[in-house]
Amino acid sequence: MEKKPKPASLSKKHLARLERERRQARLIRWIAFGVILTTVLLITYGILETSGTLLKINSALQKNRPVAVVNGEEISVGKFQTYVRLQRQRLINQYSEMQYYSQIFGFDVSAQLGQIESMLSEDQKEQLGQDVLDAMIDEVLIRQEAQKRGILVDSDKVEQAIRANYGYYPDGTPTPEPTATPLVFSTLSPQQLKLVTLTPTATTIPTSTPDPQATATPIPSPTLTPLPQPTPTPYTLDGFQKTYQETLDRLKKDISLSEADFRAIFEAQLYRQELLKDVTKDVPRTREMVWARHILVKDEAIARAIRQRLLAGKDFGTLAAEVSEDPGSRNKGGDLGWFAKGQMVAAFEDAAFSLKVGEISQPVQSDFGYHIIQVLGHENRPMTASEYQDAVNKMFNEWLANLRAESEITIYDRWKNFIPTQPVLQVAQ
Repeated sequence: MEKKPKPASLSKKHLARLERERRQARLIRWIAFGVILTTVLLITYGILETSGTLLKINSALQKNRPVAVVNGEEISVGKFQTYVRLQRQRLINQYSEMQYYSQIFGFDVSAQLGQIESMLSEDQKEQLGQDVLDAMIDEVLIRQEAQKRGILVDSDKVEQAIRANYGYYPDGTPTPEPTATPLVFSTLSPQQLKLVTLTPTATTIPTSTPDPQATATPIPSPTLTPLPQPTPTPYTLDGFQKTYQETLDRLKKDISLSEADFRAIFEAQLYRQELLKDVTKDVPRTREMVWARHILVKDEAIARAIRQRLLAGKDFGTLAAEVSEDPGSRNKGGDLGWFAKGQMVAAFEDAAFSLKVGEISQPVQSDFGYHIIQVLGHENRPMTASEYQDAVNKMFNEWLANLRAESEITIYDRWKNFIPTQPVLQVAQ
């Protein structure tokens, strides 16, 4: 039987050479693959760069990054930029309105115009951005808290609010509810009638008469109000839809505001209104007030002497007219009318609210001098509509500040790099 030849045995040296060759072949394949991949990537990058697609992709990624996180909910760069542009447009509109009324009625609004110009300047863009971001954080907090309380704003309510903003009421114009609270004066007691006749309004004490001068009207902080504010006009459905679409087209063109953004602004307003009602439902419509009169002098010894004359029976009104150094009340017998807490300087207020009706105080020192005070009335009195609204707003703002302090809020400094400077205010030279 023929024997098969034995395979030649490979030496270690030969095996090592074969292994090196395999490694080299593998390396060559990887290098070739890398060259091909790099070439494809460079070509793709060039195409994207030339077409602007790469810039669009990068911009889209940036717009989705958060500038703040409120209890786990993100506020994106894109939405922040939209709201800054909206606020800039609102200020520009306000600027134009002031110029218009100045031309029609001759008002001097130069101080207010200068204030708006400053707010829209490059130097103040970070402050404007901060104000807008704070307002956006408040919006999120308000919506979150409202929903916790079972308050929901659906698309139908948003639609009704938008239609009302344009004066379109398909079911008939609603009848406004009266909001004014009439002034109610209590019946004077026999003791009060002996002391003085009624002065219904408070006179802040003591005051000097300043030289008349124009003062700038404060520009309100951004509340992300919708644009524009059309004059309510009876609309047909077609008329409303036409005007509404024209508004959306203009806002899209001018400040890149989408319809979803536009409707979100109305939704935020509704959440704020409903939550404000719920939070402030227990705000009282009356407040503690004092009716008082006083005599003001610079020297304590004189004040003590005046008090002794009053205790001896000297008429308070007559003595106030003779010696009081408060020009605002002297000619009214020192009468300051009714006032609530927070309207007078602290020392004066503390003394007035602690006195009994008819009682004459010891000399009370303030920055203005020494006061001799007599209280003529002390009771809870109904607020006017504006006073009640001030109390409601004060309580809600304090509540919101506390809610913000208790919430988990993270703000990223990157927002400072994404503050739009458009639209630009065009100032006539």
